Amino acid sequence: MAEEIKNNQNFTGIVVDDGSVRESIRNKHGEEIGVFYFRPTDIGIIDRYNSMVSEFDKIVAPLENMNIEPNGSVDDEDEKVQALMNEAKKNLFDACNYLFGGNVAEAFFGCMHPFSIVNGRFYCENVIEAVGNYISRQCNREVKKMSNRVNRYTHGYRTGKHKDGKK
Repeated sequence: MAEEIKNNQNFTGIVVDDGSVRESIRNKHGEEIGVFYFRPTDIGIIDRYNSMVSEFDKIVAPLENMNIEPNGSVDDEDEKVQALMNEAKKNLFDACNYLFGGNVAEAFFGCMHPFSIVNGRFYCENVIEAVGNYISRQCNREVKKMSNRVNRYTHGYRTGKHKDGKK
């Protein structure tokens, strides 16, 4: 995107490096099923993720006592059931979009209904678990980069080579 903006001489807006990276979402066969943008240095994402996980039961509360088919569908003829399913789906999409600070729910659930059953779990549960693992890895990587940088600048102080202004 930044390269596109640089190449577009007519662009007159402000370009800010927010640290975002483009990430592919792949299934277990390696096929790309979506794309989203992520900011690995966004320290607030951990709190938002933990909040989403703790609120998951509330998100799926409208689904209690529903007979959900393996493909994520419910009785189409019962408008009340369909409305509850749509409410749960909206709650989930809102939580995902809040988590990443943008419209990413479609990237994760555009090819498969979030309440489809996969190995005895909702598909969205698999997504949330995978996202948590991804966030953890990315945050750990960023912390390690920062730690290495700090260590490089403080090495002399820790080893005593900078006592009394001497090197």
